[in-house]
Amino acid sequence: MAKQKTVVDIQKLYTEGTRITVLTAYDYPFARIMDEAGIDMILVGDSLGSTVAGYDTTLPVTMDEMLYHTRYVVRGSSSALIITDMPFMSYQADVRDACINAGRLIKEGGAHAVKIEGGENIADTIAAIVNMDVPVVGHIGLTPQSIHRMGGFKVQGRKDEQARQLLADAKAVEQAGAFALTLEGIPAPLAKEITESISIPTIGIGAGADCSGQVLVIHDILGLCEKYSPKFVKRYADVTEIIRTSVDSYIRDVRDGSFPGEEHSFK
Repeated sequence: MAKQKTVVDIQKLYTEGTRITVLTAYDYPFARIMDEAGIDMILVGDSLGSTVAGYDTTLPVTMDEMLYHTRYVVRGSSSALIITDMPFMSYQADVRDACINAGRLIKEGGAHAVKIEGGENIADTIAAIVNMDVPVVGHIGLTPQSIHRMGGFKVQGRKDEQARQLLADAKAVEQAGAFALTLEGIPAPLAKEITESISIPTIGIGAGADCSGQVLVIHDILGLCEKYSPKFVKRYADVTEIIRTSVDSYIRDVRDGSFPGEEHSFK
């Protein structure tokens, strides 16, 4: 059995120049499969709002939901570093509340680190959580919890002023003590510049190939999320069609009496 990865192990991968692999998971079966495959980090993303709960955004996701899913991901993993998203309004209003909620995700959920969206505006909160010895991953660029301000899911940093702000945000997150930084939905040249300007690993999603690692939503790469099809997603399988075909076959077998057969029955 592989040993449990820690923040130190992730930093070592970064120092050695090894690309860091991250996927989302929301339950025990997916976490177990990813862990056995050797994924470096598993993100219990608030993206579960869209992929699991069917919401249009991540905004309705609660702390209780994040705790619920984190517990089962942790149970399915023995080696991957588990990061959990802090959901909307669990850290924005008050630093004290942010510290309490981050602590809950570690103590009650079993996560190894938390992820927080925002840059300079949230740096003091990141520092306060890090000071409690809770590792933090930052997240800048297209931050889904800010879609109303951004006017939707739009690429960020195309304008010079936005690019300068994202560079400042990245440095603020680093200085606040985050051990890694997610870059989402920003132009590849800007992601490269940010990656080269800070000394912590960058994890890209829709941010080009020059980041220190990559993260994608598991439902996206398996073709399980038909609501959205972002340009940055590479689909590795069409599990939706496999499931649909299997269900069709089950319905047919039940109706024509071929299931259950003798081999499925007790004597």
